[in-house]
Amino acid sequence: MRESFERAANIYQQARPDYPEQLFDNLIHAANLNPGDRLLEVGCATGKATLPLAKRGFKITCVELGAELAAVARQNLAGMDVDIVNGSFEDWQPEAEFGFDLVFAATAWKWIDPEVRYTKAWQVLRPGGHLAFWNADHVFPDDGDPFFRNIQTVYHEIGEGKPVDNNDWPRPGELQEQRDEIEKSGLFEIVHIRHFDWERIYRVDEYIKLLETFSGHILMEEWKRDKLFNEIRVCLNNRPGKSVRRHWGAVLHVARRKELK
Repeated sequence: MRESFERAANIYQQARPDYPEQLFDNLIHAANLNPGDRLLEVGCATGKATLPLAKRGFKITCVELGAELAAVARQNLAGMDVDIVNGSFEDWQPEAEFGFDLVFAATAWKWIDPEVRYTKAWQVLRPGGHLAFWNADHVFPDDGDPFFRNIQTVYHEIGEGKPVDNNDWPRPGELQEQRDEIEKSGLFEIVHIRHFDWERIYRVDEYIKLLETFSGHILMEEWKRDKLFNEIRVCLNNRPGKSVRRHWGAVLHVARRKELK
């Protein structure tokens, strides 16, 4: 599934949401970063999280699995102090002998082999360096747009519906933290965890483009996708604003590299 994003390389940068500026400021403070520090990004896609950090003066190496995504990222990051390597993080080996100040992943950490990701991050960090990761996920405030629950009728008709379990409909601040996973690795000490939430208004075509960047929709059978997108267009075009209000959430995890005895 992690290779499916290649098919959305040409629309990914435009369709996916920008992360809040406050998240980057919070990350920099928690990881005690300074301009000129060396950062390693795992799975940069088209550079959604890379660009804001590059603009803040950091030197960034990105390891991106998808060749098309990496090519688009190079265009988006032209002129920045960013080096993009096409390959898997699990197999990548750094050329420099000294370590990175930060390893980070934005909506990509979950795609890395859990048997490898913490060990590899620990190996490429300098002593005292930090690991940070977060995902952009859908959250559902009590006063949120009813569209998402209503459209589940169509998802169920095509066999792609969400369970009614409330765990699949998290409110802002209720996204699962990965504290236990970090501690279980034995390689990192958690220094900071913070929840962020924000919202975006999508017009019909913008929302369809967003869905076209999600692995589940990319890999959906064509007839299912056609029916779903047609129903979404009908539904949203019948609204006065012809749009949908979607809330996003992210949990920023920052952990310091432990020195093993």
